[in-house]
Amino acid sequence: MTLSPQFLDELRARTHLSALIARSVKLTKAGREYKGCCPFHDEKTPSFYVNDEKGFYHCFGCSAHGDAIRFLTEARGLPFMDAVKELAAAAGLDMPAPDPRAAEKAERQTGLTAASEAAARWFTEQLQGIGGADARAYLNRRGISEPLTKAFGIGFAPDSRGKLKSALASFGEDALIEAGLLIKVDEKEPYDRFRGRLMIPIRDQRGRTIAFGGRILDQGEPKYLNSPDTPLFDKGRTLFNIDRAGPASRKAGRLIVVEGYMDVIALAKAGIDEAVAPNGTAVTEHQLERMWRLAEVPILCLDGDKAGQKAAVRAALRALPMIAPGRSLAFATLPAGQDPDDLVKAGGAPAMEGVLASPKPLVDLIWESELAAQPLTTPENRAGLRQRLTEIARTIGHADVREQYLAEFRRRFDSLYAAAPAREREPYRGGRRMAGRGGSSFRDFQRPATEPARAIGRGGIDQMLARAVIAGLVLRPELIGAHAEALQDLPLPDEALAGVRDALVGAIVAQGSLESADIGHILRTAGVSTTANRLVGTNGLAFSFLRSDADPLRAARDLGEAIEVLATRPAIDAALAEATRAFAASTDEAAFAEQQRLTLERAEAERRLLALMGPDED
Repeated sequence: MTLSPQFLDELRARTHLSALIARSVKLTKAGREYKGCCPFHDEKTPSFYVNDEKGFYHCFGCSAHGDAIRFLTEARGLPFMDAVKELAAAAGLDMPAPDPRAAEKAERQTGLTAASEAAARWFTEQLQGIGGADARAYLNRRGISEPLTKAFGIGFAPDSRGKLKSALASFGEDALIEAGLLIKVDEKEPYDRFRGRLMIPIRDQRGRTIAFGGRILDQGEPKYLNSPDTPLFDKGRTLFNIDRAGPASRKAGRLIVVEGYMDVIALAKAGIDEAVAPNGTAVTEHQLERMWRLAEVPILCLDGDKAGQKAAVRAALRALPMIAPGRSLAFATLPAGQDPDDLVKAGGAPAMEGVLASPKPLVDLIWESELAAQPLTTPENRAGLRQRLTEIARTIGHADVREQYLAEFRRRFDSLYAAAPAREREPYRGGRRMAGRGGSSFRDFQRPATEPARAIGRGGIDQMLARAVIAGLVLRPELIGAHAEALQDLPLPDEALAGVRDALVGAIVAQGSLESADIGHILRTAGVSTTANRLVGTNGLAFSFLRSDADPLRAARDLGEAIEVLATRPAIDAALAEATRAFAASTDEAAFAEQQRLTLERAEAERRLLALMGPDED
């Protein structure tokens, strides 16, 4: 089996070296690199460094150095081919077929690279010739200097169907077709793909030309014409200008992502070289992976119009499943109606830097997008917002980041709606919001008609949960205000618990807010401090809001959920008792269906309660 240089380069590009090495070596973040104790010699002070951007490791103690393949062969003793197969399987790459044609394929790819490089040279020659006058005038109008033209390898394709084919005849028509330079339709004579266009080479990370983007000089469609996918070029995996932006991003400490080739060149005019662009497509997962190798938080700089904002949201949602600590996105929005070239022409580099200075974090973009998605004037629409935000956050693969997004969205939602003035909220009437972690729904339970059912409603509240909730309020008095109305309506059967509840709610009504320092005096004044201390000291339930080491946002969310379960359970039990009585007195199918429905509602309340006592993850 022959492995081409292109295959091995792609394999290295798709492999996260730090993730591979971290399976057997404890690594810690050290700036843009990772460090740990060297696996190749004994040491107590870490001198072993891993650089994902450059794709190699190095030990300053024993001089061990290599890439992902070498690490597997030296650290784990795998044969070379076994190491390649393991990495290829993890990266989703098919191994080259083990037959004599593999060498022929590698040789052909080398030929395609040579043909693409030759085409790039020929295009630059045409730009400087007589036929390139209009193209040179266009570059002059755009303010693209000769040094910048050379840096990007910009050229010109004459408006001819056969000049490139003749100039590169030595490569053969088949190679030129496979490289995307010629078009062949059925049995017709192949002809030049690019005609009458400004030519911009697309290069790989090593600076080799692998494809082209052609811009029309006058009016016409398509405005841009790109090379098709070829053995050298996959537009969904390649970023324009990655060869120049790689070193520049390491120096600048950032990576900027713009929409097109000319946007990248416009930023380069302003001295901003750390910019890349997708190749005429929406940002893909593979392109995101390559961006994150250059910067932890790439800045997407998109137009301020509706299309640009939609593109930003699409990129954000595509990135969410992949984000992690040290892997996110930020968004800089250009003034409406302007692209980077307009901005640079009007105000130079300072104008562009002003846009880039305060990019919007990923979480803000998603929040603002969903907030503006539809009017939020009804409870149904607000419940829809909460459900959408929850569903979006749940797409995040990293458990800790997912939990933080869920908590952040809940905090923002609650700050808008949970603390609304009492006159704006519907009074509590026994029915209570049934909010699961995945969304919200509301159901009103009619007050039971019979005295036995009403007795169950008064006494059916869960005593252990009630004690836990009141203890949680004593420990976290800052949360009482958001739930004062629901707390006041709780039918607590225990007078001692009710006394603590009444003291806390009364204080919040009188003072407007409470802090931990106020609680002792309030409870002593009301004569319930002994009961409160006993609650806090003896409650052994595993709720987050009873633990001092719990995440505050998690504790606040769970306490609110527990109060809702506590408030709803008596109403469900009472309604279920009424339905059971009605079914016993009749064989009506509707009565049976209602009894079954309420039984399921009660089971759901139990499930929610058990979930609150589970581990700290969704």
